[in-house]
Amino acid sequence: MRRIYISLVLISLIACQEKEKSPTAQEIVDNSIEVSGGKNYLNSNVDFDFRDIHYSSILEDGHKVLRRVITNDTSVIVDRKANTGFERFVNDSLIILADTSANKYANSVNSVHYFAYLPFGLNDRAVKKELLGKVEIKDKTYYKVKVSFSEEGGGDDFDDVYVYWFNTETFKPDYLAYEFHVNGGGQRFREAYNERYIGDIRFVDYKNYKPKVENTSIFKIDSLYINDQLELLSNIALENVKVNRGNYN
Repeated sequence: MRRIYISLVLISLIACQEKEKSPTAQEIVDNSIEVSGGKNYLNSNVDFDFRDIHYSSILEDGHKVLRRVITNDTSVIVDRKANTGFERFVNDSLIILADTSANKYANSVNSVHYFAYLPFGLNDRAVKKELLGKVEIKDKTYYKVKVSFSEEGGGDDFDDVYVYWFNTETFKPDYLAYEFHVNGGGQRFREAYNERYIGDIRFVDYKNYKPKVENTSIFKIDSLYINDQLELLSNIALENVKVNRGNYN
């Protein structure tokens, strides 16, 4: 009986340990945001350049305002996305845009900022998260998390599906993939590199891949990466990143 009791205790302890080692998708994202910048995302102004275009995230009256500045030989175009809507200025003059054009530009501005500050946006209200399990990539273990969006508040691309791979030791998202439906649709897989902390916020660049074979499941794209079945399309690099503390007051 004593041996049976000890065996049951050991089994219970092992079960508890295994349970502790399996956080929920929400807990994984919370930990990831914390180690990547935490509250610094909320109270910082950020500037960076991407493909010769200047981007900035600024605190105004307690709200984030996303900006993009495009400079060419004849004009300076300033796009401004705030909680009140989207505005475009050309040489300091406000331009009246059709709703379709305004939505297109606003989505473009939001997309660049979204990827620049990951994983921060993964706690937006429209985000739905599901833990798919653990996988091995390049001798490291990752939590594989599916991210989808509610139609309400999920934007024009609410039906896009994302997958993130969070390192089980650091909780940092070293890889991400997504399936999109605009412009004919497709899939992308991104590998983070050049990690650096600026103003206590984590920034990375990405190697951007697509599958060599079409019509594969987005949930199997990590296997394609492991087996060299992805094609490198581009490098996505942020330059001249600057972070300054803002103030909500």
